[in-house]
Amino acid sequence: MMPSTKAYLIVGAVAAIVTFACTPVVVRIAHRLGWVVQPDERRVHKVPTPDVGGIAMFIGFGAAFAAARLMDSFDPLFARNSEPRGVVIAAALMFLVGFIDDIRELSAPAKVVGTVAVGVVLVFYGVTMFYFRVPFLDVYILSDDWVPLITVVWLLGMTQAINLIDGLDGLAAGIVAIGAMAFFLYSQRLADPSIGMLTPPNIGPLVAIIAVGICVGFLPHNFNPARIFMGDGGALLLGLLMAVSTSVVGGRADPNAQRYVGQTYFFLAPLFIPLFILGVPIVDTLFAIVRRAARRQGVSAADKGHLHHRLMEMGHGQRRSVLILWAWTALLSTFVLYPVFTGSGVSYIPIGAAMLGLLLFTVLHPQIRRRRA
Repeated sequence: MMPSTKAYLIVGAVAAIVTFACTPVVVRIAHRLGWVVQPDERRVHKVPTPDVGGIAMFIGFGAAFAAARLMDSFDPLFARNSEPRGVVIAAALMFLVGFIDDIRELSAPAKVVGTVAVGVVLVFYGVTMFYFRVPFLDVYILSDDWVPLITVVWLLGMTQAINLIDGLDGLAAGIVAIGAMAFFLYSQRLADPSIGMLTPPNIGPLVAIIAVGICVGFLPHNFNPARIFMGDGGALLLGLLMAVSTSVVGGRADPNAQRYVGQTYFFLAPLFIPLFILGVPIVDTLFAIVRRAARRQGVSAADKGHLHHRLMEMGHGQRRSVLILWAWTALLSTFVLYPVFTGSGVSYIPIGAAMLGLLLFTVLHPQIRRRRA
């Protein structure tokens, strides 16, 4: 049996409380040691601000994982299972790569090498997907030759998506909190005995709810005006957590569970769900790759062409730009969760109307019209 929702929420609360409590301490230490990022023409903040919030987030992650280990509900997950150890080691290494980049600046190739090494750790401990389900076609069982490559590519994609969207106060933390919560609910639905598409024990829901918790605990300190940034240490850590949770849930949904086949697309494509839920950072990453390739720049080259920068150029302030992108993430998550929980994909009119309303608000806000005039 999977742990109860209450047990998961307790672990998420531990992550939130510990992260929230540790962040002010990290702020003071960062100022004392000079771990701050200075304002410049590309960044939007105006005063030197610590950029090592990933320290508090990693402490929150560790505390939540330890709390889960001490709870009887999670005994089946930790008993004779190497995956929890692999997640902890991979998270520590991923955070370390980002933290070194925050205080010393690593080259782009060095960060990629570090991420690949983390992917190898995940493969070694078995934290990988088993199946790749192509909607309406077939389910492909991944051979041992393909597992390492797909694990590394999935990890690189998720970490870069979260890292690139981390450009405004609270943006990445809010998007990951919403997206991880949506994916947690989705995984809980797949694990429901009446559906039986997710075989326990599965570490994905635990990792997802911990990601929610550390984001919720960090956000009060990170929302505009931010007192601290998560930095690469925090962004890469969140990317790892999302990569792990999505791969071990979406890539392990039982292909023999046919109860819902033919009823809804979303039960047929578990690995495609995070592409909807994390649509904002993924689309931003794809545009960044195309934009920089057209300019013959490296993928890691910094610019001000991201979605949040474009919203600010339109006339939206930092807070409104962040709230708009949060809203898009919430609507995309609702778009996914509606058929998952209802078993029907018919009544999308309210969601479509909300998306249209948000689009009109983004383009036709009174402040935007005044700026154009």
